[in-house]
Amino acid sequence: MFKWFGKVNYTPYTKVNDFAQYLKDGRLMGTRCKKCQATSFPPRADCEECMSDEFEFIEMSGKAQLHTFTKIVAAPTGFEDVAPYIVGVVDLAEAGRAVAWFGETIDEDEIEIGMDLQIVPQIFDELEDIKVYYSFEKPGTTWVKTDSS
Repeated sequence: MFKWFGKVNYTPYTKVNDFAQYLKDGRLMGTRCKKCQATSFPPRADCEECMSDEFEFIEMSGKAQLHTFTKIVAAPTGFEDVAPYIVGVVDLAEAGRAVAWFGETIDEDEIEIGMDLQIVPQIFDELEDIKVYYSFEKPGTTWVKTDSS
């Protein structure tokens, strides 16, 4: 499943492999330690607080606050066709940080440290290999996701 993200993991199996399927289904998931209740994003197979390997997936709201950002003008190989673009780092409401591109709902001149954002899964299933990632959008931006039942 991690092939949907490009070359991000050369390990064919990981305990948090289901994260890719959840994201493909439009669900932004973190993990919660069953022993100490610590919450993590991105998902962790081993708790960073107590080192337990017992965890459960929990759905994250996607609500976030901008920590930092940068505009990429001299893009790395493979990204020249989309430069310039802006990426940021956010602090998630529940726990953890995420890195993503700014989406279409936010103009460059609106971006400022501390602003509220929404992480939105982006799925391109019209491609031969499904591509999944997420973007930062204005708060309240919704997306289609599968039924959680």
